[in-house]
Amino acid sequence: MIPKLSGPMLAPLSGGAPKQVVVLLHGYGSNGEDLIGLAPSWQPILPDALFVSPNAHEGLPGYPSGFQWFAIDFDGDRVSGRQRGLEAAAPVLVQFLQDAWAQTGLGAKDTIVAGFSQGAMMALHAGLSLPEPLMGVIAFSGAFVPPPGFGEAGLPKPPVCIVHGDMDQVVDPALGEEANAALVAAGYDVRYHVSRGVGHGISPDGLGFASDFIAAVSAPK
Repeated sequence: MIPKLSGPMLAPLSGGAPKQVVVLLHGYGSNGEDLIGLAPSWQPILPDALFVSPNAHEGLPGYPSGFQWFAIDFDGDRVSGRQRGLEAAAPVLVQFLQDAWAQTGLGAKDTIVAGFSQGAMMALHAGLSLPEPLMGVIAFSGAFVPPPGFGEAGLPKPPVCIVHGDMDQVVDPALGEEANAALVAAGYDVRYHVSRGVGHGISPDGLGFASDFIAAVSAPK
C-alpha cells in the first residue's frame, strides 16, 4: 500500500480552474509549510497554477512537525543510503502526481516539480523517471541519483534547473556540479546556477534564476 501525501496548497491566483500544477518538496526534517512559501514568488508567473507542498510520508522521530522522504544514516554510507531511500520513496511521489493529475485533468506536461535539499533529490530522481516529460524540474541544494533507465533512449528528458550555494555545508556544492554534468552529458536541457557566498538555503539570486526558468518553460511554444 503506497502512502498518500497531503499538505498545504494554494489555489490559482487567477481564481479559475488550474491549468498547471507546481509540486514543492521540502527538505529533511521540515514540512510542506516551508516550501509553500515559494508559491507567492511564482504565482505571478503562473497565475493559473495550483501550488501544493505535501508533507513527506515518514515522520521524523523526536520532531512532531518534521518529516523525511527517507532516513539518513549519519554514521554509515550516505551514498548507498541515499540510493535505497530514493528508490523506496519515489513511488510515493509518483502516486501523488498521478492522483493530482486525475483530480485536475492535467498531466506531466503541465507540471513542475521543485524541491529543496532532500526534496530536490526526490524531484530529480522521481521526476526524471516518468514515462512522460514534466514541464520542468527544479532542484535547490540537492544531489542527483539516477533513476532506473536513466540514459536510455526512450526515457523523456524534461528541462532541469539546478541551483546550489557554493558555501553549502550540508549538501556538498560539488554534488550540484556533478548533477549538472551528468544531465548535460545525457542530453538534458539544464540551467545551472551557483549562488556565491550562500550556504544551505535559497538566496534571492537563486530564486530569481529559478523564476526565469519557470517563465521560460511555461512560455507558449
